[in-house]
Amino acid sequence: MSVSEDDDMSTQSPPPPPDAESPASRPDVEIVVPVYNEAGVLETSVRRLHAYIDESCEFTFKITIADNASTDETLEIARRLSAELSEVEVIHLAAKGRGLALRSAWGRSDARVLAYTDVDLSTDLGALPALVGPLLERRGDLAIGSRLARGARVTRGIRREVISRTYNILLRVLLEVGFSDAQCGFKAGRAEVIQGLLPLVENDAWFFDTELLYQAQRNKFAIAEVPVTWVEDRDSRVAIVATVREDLRGIARLRRARSTRPLAAGQRRSRAGQRLARAHHVGRPSH
Repeated sequence: MSVSEDDDMSTQSPPPPPDAESPASRPDVEIVVPVYNEAGVLETSVRRLHAYIDESCEFTFKITIADNASTDETLEIARRLSAELSEVEVIHLAAKGRGLALRSAWGRSDARVLAYTDVDLSTDLGALPALVGPLLERRGDLAIGSRLARGARVTRGIRREVISRTYNILLRVLLEVGFSDAQCGFKAGRAEVIQGLLPLVENDAWFFDTELLYQAQRNKFAIAEVPVTWVEDRDSRVAIVATVREDLRGIARLRRARSTRPLAAGQRRSRAGQRLARAHHVGRPSH
């Protein structure tokens, strides 16, 4: 199935609720794979992810490829995979931004647990059951892969190592966060928790992860950390300097807003509904 930005969600009726008599109609887990110009690795990674879950996990699942305005053959490959693999869906966005991709896919999902992984699969998939398993049992609210937790095994260059550790130290000092690794591309949360938090998150790019976790902690949600095995992708699309600047601006913005009281649960649900009603970048399914 493919979803395009060309259709305006604000003019469409909301999707019908899943059929209670058909458990398969509502997947246990939806894993989003945000992509931008990833034609070289997309097919291999999605097939590997699909095969791992199908063969090694007991939960039902959906994989959503969220294409962020790619200019190469990424969208064509994604649509071909969707036509071949029934558990794979595609949404196409006309703008870039990992946060935008996650907001768009998660905001419309009916899965019980929402997750995402980077397309390079730098995080070993062996950590996936530990990431989503407790959430499916309603033990905890969110779970994050951590490259800095005890037991993690990480292979990366000294530059990325220093930047990552420095960034997470800044978060602890300036925002008083309790989690160890904000930017590992391997996260999950119960759907009602994530969808309630989305309206509180302003950033639609790389800082999205940090802001989501910050708002989760601020609103007293439990964040579990899963130590991961992680290998750096030397062909990463991340622009380090630009990302660092964006992150610093985001930290400054959150510090200025710290005097704002957290939203109550009812307010979170109300604002979430308003945000989805105004959404214009996700449309109705099209084949």
